[in-house]
Amino acid sequence: MDERYTELSCEEFSDRLAARESVPGGGGAAALVGALGAALCSMAGSFTVGKPRYASVEDEVRALVDEAEDVRYRLLELVEEDAEGFAPLAAAYAIPRDDPGRAEALERATEAAAMAPLAMVGECCRAVSLLERMGERCSRLLASDVACGALLVRAALGAASVNVYVNTASLADRAQAAAIESACEELVEEYVPRAERLAESVLEDIRGRSR
Repeated sequence: MDERYTELSCEEFSDRLAARESVPGGGGAAALVGALGAALCSMAGSFTVGKPRYASVEDEVRALVDEAEDVRYRLLELVEEDAEGFAPLAAAYAIPRDDPGRAEALERATEAAAMAPLAMVGECCRAVSLLERMGERCSRLLASDVACGALLVRAALGAASVNVYVNTASLADRAQAAAIESACEELVEEYVPRAERLAESVLEDIRGRSR
């Protein structure tokens, strides 16, 4: 694929998302939102590094920023991988129904299409963990950005999981479908509440300052 969706402007990407086109779709949007959440983790660390008050945790913060950047770039790659995964699926659906190879082609393409959103779920979980740790170490002035990052990653987690399940629902191999769904569900059930608790904790602290 010559075109890279992550190289489009924000306006162009949203225009393409709104258009009557198959890609980018919900999976690409989920990955992009997750990348934005990870970027806010990096931002919180970047503003904390160099401040004398946080000198004792500076090395930890730098390491967290490096990890958050790794997550961010991986999620941006997954925007592209999700789009690339649609082409074989579309080609499989275009095979005539009386073709004996159609079912196998569809099965392979559908399972492959579930892999990018499943990887998004994993990266978003990494982002939640990093945001939790960053929230304990970064400047208090950046706490709201950590909370916003957590909420974005939480949304990305939910959206990516939908894209896992919409593919596994079509798999004929129900054992394989169940294995993929179980891996996704386990992560979502642990990390969605963690992201929500982090955001709620920051919000309570912020609102408490004004009382």
